[in-house]
Amino acid sequence: MTRIALLALPLIALVALVAVFATSLNRDPSLVQSVLINKPAPQFTLAAVDGVGVPGFDTEALKGEVTVVNVFASWCIPCRAEHPVLTQLKAATGVRLFGINQKDAPENAAAFLKDLGNPYDRIGADRDNRVSIDWGVYGVPETFIVDKNGVITFKHVGPMSPETLTREIIPAIEKASSQS
Repeated sequence: MTRIALLALPLIALVALVAVFATSLNRDPSLVQSVLINKPAPQFTLAAVDGVGVPGFDTEALKGEVTVVNVFASWCIPCRAEHPVLTQLKAATGVRLFGINQKDAPENAAAFLKDLGNPYDRIGADRDNRVSIDWGVYGVPETFIVDKNGVITFKHVGPMSPETLTREIIPAIEKASSQS
């Protein structure tokens, strides 16, 4: 009987792992809450992206007013789809919009923004992905809302849509503005 139990134990463990994996397949990645919510933005300094014409930024630049920080890359197809929504966000709210350009060649980032327009007030080049890791980014695009004290109050994973903009992003900006 003990022998059967010992042989069955790995099979039971395998079935349990398969069940956990199967239930996670269709899970919405935006449901993963960032551990940085309600915490100060990480300390960092990002140089400007060459050829874009806007300055880079650092942690201190996030202070003073509510800021939307969007992580993007020219090689990211969802970032291209999201870009008109960022332009719409900027036009509708006037909020400060900063970009973290992740693992991108400067000439590609510049061409991306020349083609689609540049809604960003500042863009930092995260060529080695260190700042994105510190922010807890695990895919692009991701968008954060930072209050005037430099505290991250909201995170959106994946591309924004016009519906996401009105249902989540603008209310989160308003909430961050009222808390500040």
